[in-house]
Amino acid sequence: MKSNIFLSIILMAITFVGTAQTPTNNAKADKILLSNGWYLTPAGRSLQLGDLPLNIQLSSSNKLLAVTNNGQSTQSIQLIDTKSEVILDEKPIGASWYGLTFSADGKKLYVSGGNDNIILVYPIINKKLADADTIKIGKKWPNKISPTGIAIDDKAQLLYTVTKENNSLYIVDLKTKKILKTVTLGAEAYACILSPNKKLLYISLWGGDKVTVFNTSTKKIVDQINTENHPNELLLNKKGTILYVANANDNSVSVINTSTNKVIETISATLTPTKLTGSTTNGLALSTDQKTLYVANADNNCLAVFDVSEPGKSKSEGFIPTGWYPTSIKSFNDKIFVANGKGFTSLPNPDGPKPISKADDSGYQKSPTVKNEEQYIGGLFKGTLSIIDIPSKEQLKKYSTQVYANVPSRKVSSNIRSIKDNPIPIKAGEKSPIKHVFYIIKENRTYDQVLGDIKKGNGDSSLCLFGEKITPNIHKLVNEYVLLDNFYTDAEVSADGHNWSMAAYGTDYVEKTWPISYGDRGGTYDYEGSRKIAYPRDGFIWDYCKRAGLSYRTYGEFADQKMANIPALENHFCVGYPSFDLSIKDTTRFSIWKKDFDLLLAKGEVPQFNTIRFPNDHTSGQRTGKYTPIAAVADNDLAVGLFVDYLSHSPIWKESVIFILEDDAQNGSDHVDAHRSPALVISPYTKRNEVISTMYSTSGFLRTMELILNLPAMSQYDAAALPLYDCFTPKINLKPFTHLKANVNLDDRNYAINESSKKSASFNFAKEDAVPDLELNETIWKYIKGEDSVMPAPKRSAFVILEKKKKDDDD
Repeated sequence: MKSNIFLSIILMAITFVGTAQTPTNNAKADKILLSNGWYLTPAGRSLQLGDLPLNIQLSSSNKLLAVTNNGQSTQSIQLIDTKSEVILDEKPIGASWYGLTFSADGKKLYVSGGNDNIILVYPIINKKLADADTIKIGKKWPNKISPTGIAIDDKAQLLYTVTKENNSLYIVDLKTKKILKTVTLGAEAYACILSPNKKLLYISLWGGDKVTVFNTSTKKIVDQINTENHPNELLLNKKGTILYVANANDNSVSVINTSTNKVIETISATLTPTKLTGSTTNGLALSTDQKTLYVANADNNCLAVFDVSEPGKSKSEGFIPTGWYPTSIKSFNDKIFVANGKGFTSLPNPDGPKPISKADDSGYQKSPTVKNEEQYIGGLFKGTLSIIDIPSKEQLKKYSTQVYANVPSRKVSSNIRSIKDNPIPIKAGEKSPIKHVFYIIKENRTYDQVLGDIKKGNGDSSLCLFGEKITPNIHKLVNEYVLLDNFYTDAEVSADGHNWSMAAYGTDYVEKTWPISYGDRGGTYDYEGSRKIAYPRDGFIWDYCKRAGLSYRTYGEFADQKMANIPALENHFCVGYPSFDLSIKDTTRFSIWKKDFDLLLAKGEVPQFNTIRFPNDHTSGQRTGKYTPIAAVADNDLAVGLFVDYLSHSPIWKESVIFILEDDAQNGSDHVDAHRSPALVISPYTKRNEVISTMYSTSGFLRTMELILNLPAMSQYDAAALPLYDCFTPKINLKPFTHLKANVNLDDRNYAINESSKKSASFNFAKEDAVPDLELNETIWKYIKGEDSVMPAPKRSAFVILEKKKKDDDD
């Protein structure tokens, strides 16, 4: 049976509220507002960790806690004293990913070397990490192996590690460091754990929705146990009779009786009785008495707490608020340790993290050895360790109330209630006069880079690189329609950006693997439908259109000129329309779309939902022979202007809407927030000449489209997001848009030979974000401002913080 037992405080009415929140960047705030509209109220005490901690492990004595930091910037291994709660030691590591375990005596620490395809063995001497020994699994990347979970049989001197690239189990002799056997698993693996008697090894198949049972004596797979979607973390009780399996994409935990290898219960760890993806269950811990199970919900930023004293009859006890994206939990005696993958905050930090050993103004102790990092968003989120005293029942109730208060409040504001016949339905099933949705996706710009020169909006002109002269059409559109100066992308980079833009969710696979390749540690860009494990459980927005019987078509998004990347787009893409290829102009893409549109219009077959990719505002930096940054962005701007012009002069304009946004905002500086980005809403039903400062997100754009098309929410994030009601009016205005010609030469190429052009020559522009993004952005800055100019450190407040004593807008 599936346990879906919730506290009475869970059942909250879903309503809507529009808020125009202002960042205060006060690190001592009680309540932290994320850029997606959710809040953080972390419980307990804290230590600062490194970049994206994915795993923490306790030694058998419970005296030491090890951490592996697996993010985009500096990766490291840390050792923490659990009693004094201080960092004892830290070692940088070239490459790592998830795998981490102590030897039985606590004198060695085994660490996965990620795409270097090694296992590192650190001796622990006087509570310090000595120089590591190396066990070679294979040649490093591009040899696709990538060890993940590790299990050790100390008595037999055997090491077991599973992999996520060649989907295998490796058995290694620790005495000789030789590989004894390799077993094919059939899907990407995440974790592995040995039974107490070491006779069985349990392996979670991250990409296979199964747990594999391997007999260590016969060295054969003896069983496969079906779980729910994306099984990752594994946990055995002390007796080894119950196996808990976290299922990220189903917000659940499979409870398995190991004597029968049957699932006896599935625990729902989500905040509300919903099957929507988005909790991202990915960490497990049992209390010392084995009666309480703690479950990390990464995207809900909390722990779910269950009474598991009677197997098969679990009872929900409440929730505990954590930091941003909790990835791993351990518990013993009266403490719970939680690794928060993205920490608490990513405030402006022009000089990089300053290494100090005592608590700073943000309230947590900093690592004594973390080096300065450049202010690139991919390496911005420094993890933290929350140390939480096990709460009493009364305290747990208070914590639970906090967790629910962190979910966006959605009361219908009075101005929305007073608008009759708003073209955006307030609830599913209501009809909209809009029949055709056109969704344009661009690449990687911040608000200030493009719109910082508009005085009536909240911009910083000193950070504006592509102002009105270069982007006259974007400027005309936001001036004639609505200027959104408080919009934030839900993603950090393109890898998760295209997933969030098309599914309102980035799976745990996406969120945990893109930092490896972005940090130049191997890995492939497989996030736009090219790898099944990256898919959300229920697919992307086109899958929802297909199930609903809606007509849909894509132009370059999740499809190239010849084929679709996902099954739902087969026969639903424009053949010949280029995807990401910076050598092809966006104005050329417009011409291809126009020809296809005219054919469909003549047959009365223009789809209800259309996705169009205009990627050239990404630019090729100063690479010799490529379009200059100004020419590339101006070409992108003209393509947008031509598109709106042509559609607004068509016979279907009276029932159409165009949404335009960047998949992410990683490519530059913004004075408000690292996620703030240009976004446009254009329709006969859009308000005119207004500045809208309501806080919106990528998921809010998607929720608006879903309501127009009568589609259900795809995740907890579009379900909770605020639709764009404030942008629309019931009064139709059919005045068409007339595009402006480019003010610059769209054929300009880079010919100068300088340090930026030499640097750009090494960049790989074949795929999105295959380039070191900060370096690309610097070459663009120098092209605009001069080769000798110094690019200012971006302001990376990654999310907004509300001051103490400030009354929340949704109270």
